[in-house]
Amino acid sequence: MASFSIFSLLFIHICLLLGLSFAEDPFVNYNFVVSYITVSPLGIPQQVIAINDKFPGPTINVTTNNNVVVNVKNKLDEDLLMHWSGIQQRRTSWQDGVLGTNCPIPSKWNWTYQFQVKDQIGSFFYFPSLHFQRASGGFGTFIINNRPIIPIPFDTPYGDITILIGDWYTQNHTALRKTLYAGKDLGMPDGVLINGKGPFRYNDTLVPDGIDYETVTVEPGKTYRLRVSNVGISTSLNFRIQSHNLLLAEAEGSYTVQQNYTSLDIHVGQSYSFLLTTDQNASSDYFIVASARFVNETVWQRVTGVAILHYTNSKGKASGPLPDPPQDQFDKTFSMNQARSIRWNVSASGARPNPQGSFRYGSINVTEVYVLKNKPPIMIDGKWRTTLSGISFVNPATPIRLADQYRVKGAYKLNFPTRPLTGPPRMETSVINGTYRGFIEVILQNNETKVHTYHMNGYAFFVVGMDYGEWTENSRGTYNKWDGIARTTSQVHIKNFLLLLTLTSSQFAYCFNGVI
Repeated sequence: MASFSIFSLLFIHICLLLGLSFAEDPFVNYNFVVSYITVSPLGIPQQVIAINDKFPGPTINVTTNNNVVVNVKNKLDEDLLMHWSGIQQRRTSWQDGVLGTNCPIPSKWNWTYQFQVKDQIGSFFYFPSLHFQRASGGFGTFIINNRPIIPIPFDTPYGDITILIGDWYTQNHTALRKTLYAGKDLGMPDGVLINGKGPFRYNDTLVPDGIDYETVTVEPGKTYRLRVSNVGISTSLNFRIQSHNLLLAEAEGSYTVQQNYTSLDIHVGQSYSFLLTTDQNASSDYFIVASARFVNETVWQRVTGVAILHYTNSKGKASGPLPDPPQDQFDKTFSMNQARSIRWNVSASGARPNPQGSFRYGSINVTEVYVLKNKPPIMIDGKWRTTLSGISFVNPATPIRLADQYRVKGAYKLNFPTRPLTGPPRMETSVINGTYRGFIEVILQNNETKVHTYHMNGYAFFVVGMDYGEWTENSRGTYNKWDGIARTTSQVHIKNFLLLLTLTSSQFAYCFNGVI
């Protein structure tokens, strides 16, 4: 189960100043009305956050270099920000929809986001980033297609299928937020949703009657691009399809070396593209499964999302037991080795996530090194707070980019430590002082008993290594300096460390935070 830090998501900002300009590329416009609706995904009526009365929200579907314009009308009873998870904000960090760079959209107000998906492709999603609202929905898929002149590294799929998986509670986000503020754990989720729907009734004891479930209809003998994102708040999920292989092709904007998996761990906030070939016997439908990882399977059995893969010539319903999950509740070797096997396809044509040439990261000199160590929540000034390297981040009254624009003194401090503090933890608006066009090495050290997932808002990093135990200077000898995947979200396994490299290039600010 991945960890969620509601008390203080640590933002690491690298503040740089450049002018804004949009190329003469097409504009794509969307209008979002964000409001509450009542649905019953697990059979119990509850209030969820919808976009244009849809749960999940509509898919944003654009092409490389498009200028994206999204007008957001906030009909909630609290402030709102929409974050475009995985989208790289080049010279537009204030459009990223997080508190470090944006003022919230007040209730009954609207705000128009505008940014260019310059030199980007891939599978992503969006979600509301304030007040734990993601626990009530408001999320949807964000697709960036290749321009026609840029070939994709596989045959054009017959169709494109999007799947959003995630843990789910029948309490709304305000109730869950109060639980966290009280210093309590949320406990086991009530279920796992697939595209906003509950599980197919594969077991009469575990799944009540009358729940609406997702059905994915396919033609036999075709290959589809399957885009899967974990939009949940705290639970790592294993994704699999009965009797079918998943050929991994892309991870958050980077084409991967193509490898077959019978199942893949998808951690909170991560997105992947698979090539799914419908080459099985159509005597029956097949189960699509998303189940919790690193938990007691017997206790968590009901926390399983089940949808149906339906061939158009299918002759019957899916039957039999669900496909088995990895059998490694107390041994993380399988998951670690699987994560290490995901590598970048360095021979694929653009767009490159880092067009300045930083994809040759193995030969670039590192300018700064930061070791970030997380610890369990502790009491600071009477409140439960989480920390990284002894700092519990405090959101500034004035967003950092706005403070820079108007030269607001004291809005933040450029004093984030390169190594964990040895004294008592402190609450600060503490910011990394990055070097323009520098190259930062980040070590994420997880000494807790839960998997943690980290996301970099508005940019990407290279995953160059992960291993057991404590990181040391000698760990650099194990780095992958050639084809480490460039992505925006990565997990740090229990008692493990993760190595990231990122370029501080043409950005205003990056936000690096523990993921929801």
